[in-house]
Amino acid sequence: MELQHVDKLFIAQKAFIVNNEKILLLQESLKYDEGSNPGRWDVPGGRVKPGEGFIEALDREILEETGLTVKRGQPFTMGEWRPQVKGEQWQVIATFVECLSDQDQVKLSLDHQAFKWIDPKTYKDHGPYAGFIAQAFEDYLRR
Repeated sequence: MELQHVDKLFIAQKAFIVNNEKILLLQESLKYDEGSNPGRWDVPGGRVKPGEGFIEALDREILEETGLTVKRGQPFTMGEWRPQVKGEQWQVIATFVECLSDQDQVKLSLDHQAFKWIDPKTYKDHGPYAGFIAQAFEDYLRR
């Protein structure tokens, strides 16, 4: 198998935050400079910083993007996608973790412009999605 050219490789943590059997979706802001999916729907999460632990990265990203505190569950899938960002080929590898929250009031960061809580069984009605999100919903529903 031939290796594909990649300019940047990132490791990410993603959270399927559950509240009253609904999953939280965030819409990436069109003004987000570091964004790779403007206007698309995603779940909270992001890149692990060099030297940062996976759990710390997940907690940090959830708090930064939503203002929520959660109880972490188990990882349920891994995914990979390769967006083109500002002329660069990126490769993102992510672990998806189920998290529980008893809060539903989200405080969006400047990276996002909207949020909604959806029934995971209806995820196909709520795109367009970023990266691996549609496949992650399929994996979540099969677990």
